[in-house]
Amino acid sequence: MIAALQTSGVPQYVGMLLNGTLSTQIVVGVIAAFSVVSWIIILWKMFQFRSLRRDGARFANALERTQRLEDAYKAIMRLPETPYTRMFRQGTNFFSELRPGALRENAPPQPGLSETQLNALWLVLEKVQGEERDALSGGMVWLAVIAVTGPLLGLLGTVLGVMNAFIGISTTGTASIASVAPGISEALITTAAGLIAAIPAAIAYNYFVSRIDRFSGEQEGSASEFIGTLAREGRL
Repeated sequence: MIAALQTSGVPQYVGMLLNGTLSTQIVVGVIAAFSVVSWIIILWKMFQFRSLRRDGARFANALERTQRLEDAYKAIMRLPETPYTRMFRQGTNFFSELRPGALRENAPPQPGLSETQLNALWLVLEKVQGEERDALSGGMVWLAVIAVTGPLLGLLGTVLGVMNAFIGISTTGTASIASVAPGISEALITTAAGLIAAIPAAIAYNYFVSRIDRFSGEQEGSASEFIGTLAREGRL
């Protein structure tokens, strides 16, 4: 059968898998399912971070054209809702609750925030940052799981395959290379499959973690800039 598959142009390892033991086929099937899931998550996160980069550039451009907090608030309100605008809106809305009417045009001067109110504002901004980081981390745990369990599943399939090969040797009573090689080769297929599934997941996981860390740094910088603007305009 394997020779026929080779003649028809099908790779030999595919023939060995199709004619392999049930344990090998089950392990490779599970690994293949994990690989499909990981690539779906990878493509989803790539699209998500690409959109996030555009949103960040749009948010920064909107703030660069403003001088005062009132103007920045109006500019941000015209933008679609994004992780960047949500934090700014939450901060300004909370500030407006503490100082009603302070962001209206030609609003009279009002007393600055107390230390307790400033700490509460920081807590609101940090809460929004945490929520946005958690939302951006969606699906990451599965990449970590696949990166770790892929090689282990492959190793499990290899161990089971080697055990089957030795059982075959004890049954037939022959230990020649010709009799051992097919079983060992079949067993190693699962190890290769596990690595093929795990390597892209591990690379993507570490890359996306770095992007999330960068996003968190940008959020912290935006929060500090927001508080700095309040201080510069005498609202603290």
